[in-house]
Amino acid sequence: SILLRLYDAMAGLYKPDLLAPYLKLDQGDSIQAEYVWVDGDDGLRSKTMTVTKQVKSIDDLRIWDFDGSSTNQAPGHDSDVHLRPAAIFKDPFRGGNNILVLAETYNNDGTPNRTNYRHHAKKIMDLAKNEHPWFGLEQEYTLFDADGSPYGWPKGGFPGPQGPYYCGVGTGKVFARDLIEAHYRACLYAGIKISGINAEVMPSQWEFQVGPCEGIEMGDHLWMARFLLIRIAEEWGIKVSFHPKPLKGDW
Repeated sequence: SILLRLYDAMAGLYKPDLLAPYLKLDQGDSIQAEYVWVDGDDGLRSKTMTVTKQVKSIDDLRIWDFDGSSTNQAPGHDSDVHLRPAAIFKDPFRGGNNILVLAETYNNDGTPNRTNYRHHAKKIMDLAKNEHPWFGLEQEYTLFDADGSPYGWPKGGFPGPQGPYYCGVGTGKVFARDLIEAHYRACLYAGIKISGINAEVMPSQWEFQVGPCEGIEMGDHLWMARFLLIRIAEEWGIKVSFHPKPLKGDW
């Protein structure tokens, strides 16, 4: 159908072979800092700035802003929302000294944005810092084609029942292993404390684990791992759902 052809065209817009020679160009002493934040719908957004000095900590980065009315984080008449750097990771897409910056969101009056749950979580973690709390989390996710169908499933149909897919090996048992391995290596490069991966019981459903992490670091590393997964899947023309049970059935 025309709609399916449109989805296929959208999935093929990314041209890494065309991008590659430009990423090799010398950028001098400039650093690209991509700010990443959680929007008003629990999605992820990002924008990039040029930094002209070496970045050793978040104190070397400036507060930025964005149009919160476009991210469900502010009304149109008072749309400026500020981004305050919270954590820094190496950038696996651009390499070099370029960085990814996880940022918190604040309103014009300096108060935390209503979507800034990190602010409140950090206050609690700071109260318990002498206890050195450790955390580890599993993140399940499912991959979908650009048209919304589960990745690798028969179009308009279903795969065989669960059994061979969990921690599976071999054609017909696992899907998109190349994407999953790319995400794993990107997390390690970025400095994310990813501790493992495995295929889940449903075809095209996977899981990665993050931790052990101490205090607020747990949330920072998990959110950045999610960002990397979505960003890498973008290059494959694949959508990611973090819903624990996105499809009905015995999965």
